[in-house]
Amino acid sequence: MEIKTKDLEDFWKTLEKKNNIYLIGFMGAGKTTVGRILSSNIGAVLVDMDLEIEKQQGVAISQIFEEQGEPYFRAIETEMLRDISQRSGQVVSTGGGIVIKDENWDIMKESGVTVYLKASIETLFNRVKHKTTRPLLNVDDPYTKAKELFESRRELYEKSDIILDREGLEPEEVAEAIVKEIEA
Repeated sequence: MEIKTKDLEDFWKTLEKKNNIYLIGFMGAGKTTVGRILSSNIGAVLVDMDLEIEKQQGVAISQIFEEQGEPYFRAIETEMLRDISQRSGQVVSTGGGIVIKDENWDIMKESGVTVYLKASIETLFNRVKHKTTRPLLNVDDPYTKAKELFESRRELYEKSDIILDREGLEPEEVAEAIVKEIEA
């Protein structure tokens, strides 16, 4: 999909003051993959919050969880989000748990459009089940844990400005659908 410069100007004008796009969803939803494609298509900067946190902290997120705990990580995540929200013209790939703090919602809603990349827990789990970098799934029964987390966050994800069911869609199709939804 090619977007011409004039179309890009019109696209960003549709966002008005809210000129960041926050991709949210459960782990395995494809936020980073879709974010790469979307940012390239619309001439935006991609910000992967997990990578930014790892750069800032100098360690992997799994190590932060292990050594400092989830509350510490969530505090860092909110500070990172606050910093990111001060810039514009970004596609932001958030972590799956960004939605659990009301403060994070306030920041995202004030500075951008939230897009929930929706998929079934079965699809999501199949994408992440072999990855050891998911600290919340490093338990005896990762599927049950993933399902519990997903269910506890589902209503929060659905507070998004745009909800895209990405079942059966390729990342390119999801990126195109986001542009269409924002323009609509």
